[in-house]
Formats: sequence, C-alpha cells, structure tokens
Amino acid sequence: MSLCPPFTAEIAHAKVKMAQDLWNTQDPQKISPAYTPKSIWRNRSSFLTGTAAIEEFLTKKWQKEKRYMLRKELFSFTENKIAVQFWYEYQDAYDGMKWKRCYGLEDWTFAEDGRMRKRQMSGNDIEISESDRWFKDGVDVNKADIAEAHW
Repeated sequence: MSLCPPFTAEIAHAKVKMAQDLWNTQDPQKISPAYTPKSIWRNRSSFLTGTAAIEEFLTKKWQKEKRYMLRKELFSFTENKIAVQFWYEYQDAYDGMKWKRCYGLEDWTFAEDGRMRKRQMSGNDIEISESDRWFKDGVDVNKADIAEAHW
C-alpha cells in the first residue's frame, strides 16, 4: 500500500501509526527523512525549516524528555492533509525527572512523494504522578485505556 496522497481512511490511519512508531524510536536521524528538505514546522512556540533543523530540534527534545512514549490517533483527513490528536508521557530531565503528559493536536500537509512538507503542533503539558501514567513500561500504547474525558 502506498502512503502517498491522495489519502483514504485506511492510508491516513496507516500514515498516523507509522509516524507514531517512528517518533517512539526517539532517533532524529531515522525520523527526519519522513520530511521534505524544506519542511516547515511550528512546534508550540518554535518555528523551523528543513531536515537539519528538525534533527537538531528533536535531539534537544529528547535530551529533556526521557522515557518518552507517544500515541497518535487520526482526527481527520483530506486528499493531502491529516489532522492528529496525540498524547505522550515523559520524565522531564530539566525538572527533577517529574512525570509529565502532553496533550496535543497536529495538522500535517504532505508532498506528492508522501513526505511531510508542513507540520503545525499545539500541545500542553501537565504534571502527572507515577500512578496516573497510561504508557507504563511494556504497555502497547495503542491498547492503553484513555478515558473519553482525555479525548
């Protein structure tokens, strides 16, 4: 199955889960080829362009966000765009290794070759306790029970 536009529901869902799995590697060099060389990003208050900037951003991200585990779910799609809802949990290396969860939304625009040419991300972090975690070690993030109040 080609993961290039135009998207169907099946392709959009597969694209989202592929991105989820790729980001869960926490390997910027594996992740950056999924973006066009001049890909435009807004990640919260950071604005960047290009795969070198993406690799640098992700390297810094995972210096701070330890034991990172992410789940993405398809929210909506069109011919060459996908909207995603996501949650991830991490220990904040810059804040005493406190557990945090980010809730967010992304909108993605794709080039004809299937690589992402634009990514806009909005997210909010909250502090959580160890007992509040959904993505504990060994848990399949796709099967973690996320109550409707968090969707």
